[in-house]
Amino acid sequence: MSQNRFKKKLKKGNTPKKGSGRTIFSWIEEKLNITPVIGEGVPVQLVPPVTFIALLALIYIYSNHRAENMVRKIEKAQQEVEDLRADVTTLEAEYMLSSMQSEVAKKVAPQGIEELDKPPIKIEIEE
Repeated sequence: MSQNRFKKKLKKGNTPKKGSGRTIFSWIEEKLNITPVIGEGVPVQLVPPVTFIALLALIYIYSNHRAENMVRKIEKAQQEVEDLRADVTTLEAEYMLSSMQSEVAKKVAPQGIEELDKPPIKIEIEE
């Protein structure tokens, strides 16, 4: 049988450590120094409720952010509607003024067309 070329042989005394005892909880305890607040060690039973509360806080912040953006969009759309309504009112007033009989007579006067002084005559045909 041939020798195993892929596995390196370990020297005596260099045995790999199984589980160095470092977990995320010990790291949190070491970095945050929360021992005076919660006592010795991190109570594992508090991790799910704290995680749930943190998740709810993130959802609350996200929903507030979306609501504020929606309010801004609605206000912008309402302002555009008001501007368009003002434009339409102005155009309708100009159209009503320009379609009056006196205004039409003023516009066609340079072409030699004058307004009638007499009412039109109705022609009746007997059958």
